[in-house]
Amino acid sequence: MAIITISRGSFSLGKAVAEGVAERLGYDIISRDLLLKASGRFHVPQETLEKAIHDAPGVFERYSYTKLVYLAYLRATLTEMVADGNIVYHGLAGHILLSLLPHVLKVRITAKLESRVARKMQDGFSEQMARARIIEDDAHRKKWTRKIYHADPNDSSLYDMVISIDKLSKEDAVDFICQCASRKAFEWTHDRIRQVKDLSFACGLKASLIASFFDVKITCEYGNLLVYAGEKVAHSAKFKRTINTFQKENSGIHNLEVHTGVPVPANAV
Repeated sequence: MAIITISRGSFSLGKAVAEGVAERLGYDIISRDLLLKASGRFHVPQETLEKAIHDAPGVFERYSYTKLVYLAYLRATLTEMVADGNIVYHGLAGHILLSLLPHVLKVRITAKLESRVARKMQDGFSEQMARARIIEDDAHRKKWTRKIYHADPNDSSLYDMVISIDKLSKEDAVDFICQCASRKAFEWTHDRIRQVKDLSFACGLKASLIASFFDVKITCEYGNLLVYAGEKVAHSAKFKRTINTFQKENSGIHNLEVHTGVPVPANAV
């Protein structure tokens, strides 16, 4: 049982590899259905969420606050969807959205620009147009990840495995990923199942609060939620109603405390 994230540039065969891994292992695969579920859960149109996760900051700059709210909705939904394991997620920033889980297998699929251009030309684009579109998309994704997460998607240290698919086939990549997923570092234990549940609680409460209380931070360990907020927020009636409702609606929460005027842990969401 494992959680696997597959990051890729456009036309790098990452989608095909992700589908091959999911089929080989018998895992569920998550991509656009994340948008569908988040849309229903938080009552935000799918196209709006898609803009939040794909549009570079320059396009969405005036709405950067709203963009981060939508990303919190997506993260809360994704952590809930992977809670039972046996998942392959291929989509933008999966390795970052789930970065607080140490046992997630994070994979990056790369390919030379010429190979990617040739694949895009199969869709009817000229060589010049295919090249321009891919370069633009790469720059777009890089700018997005740097602005929101202060990370470069091409930084190999963000991944457990980087596979260049130029000399290798899709089947080779699937083999490597499936072999790696079976290693002890990525197997699920009772403690790791608990970690996923804790993160899901923290991200879920964050998503419930963020639209009204943007600066609130949250941690969760063993079902104990700690909320870090300013004095004014902590005494807000709406804030209290929101956290009380969340606690009532989510079984498995053992305790919920609000802390003010203390340092916020680095792993808070």
